[in-house]
Amino acid sequence: MKGTAVFYGLIAIAIAAIAIALGFYFDDTVRDFVAQHQTPALRSLMRYVSLFGDWPLHTALGLLLLAIAWIRDGKKWTRIFLAMLIAMSLAGVTGNVIKRTIPRPRPSVHTDMRWGGPHFNSKYHSFPSGHVDASTAFFFTLFLANRRIGLACLPIPVLIGLSRMYLGAHYLSDVVCAVVLGILCALLVAHFLFRQIDDQESRIRN
Repeated sequence: MKGTAVFYGLIAIAIAAIAIALGFYFDDTVRDFVAQHQTPALRSLMRYVSLFGDWPLHTALGLLLLAIAWIRDGKKWTRIFLAMLIAMSLAGVTGNVIKRTIPRPRPSVHTDMRWGGPHFNSKYHSFPSGHVDASTAFFFTLFLANRRIGLACLPIPVLIGLSRMYLGAHYLSDVVCAVVLGILCALLVAHFLFRQIDDQESRIRN
């Protein structure tokens, strides 16, 4: 069993590495394509999508669901929604540390620099996407808890990532690395919190 887990883990690492490499390789291609296909209507739509993708609305949604589950005494879903909030917070904090440690100009910033710049200037906080890492961690945690509901929600972080690239806030690699970071945070939180859920359900069945 442990050998199988290691095997799948290595496959996941390889897939993530390939995805990140492809993201960096196609950065300029995607940026130029997006710049050539701008329309006022689509930009307006993407602004709303991007607004929804920010952490305050995700936090509000998570707290609302957490409150409902707690009031209804749903211990399993209370733990799930709490895990979603924790994973999102972990991804957000980690992403912000990376932004300030490795500043990268946003695609919309006109500069010859690829990396570097003012560490506390948001115009140089392109890598990774904070919207995407938080949203991915939030909804991927839900996917780990409930495949059917989580799968239905996974298009949300995908759409948020597209909106951030369309608005010139992030490169493709910023989004891809944010997805990887969000998934890692979700897996880490789920490993500790969901195992307790499985143990409790096993004791109830036995």
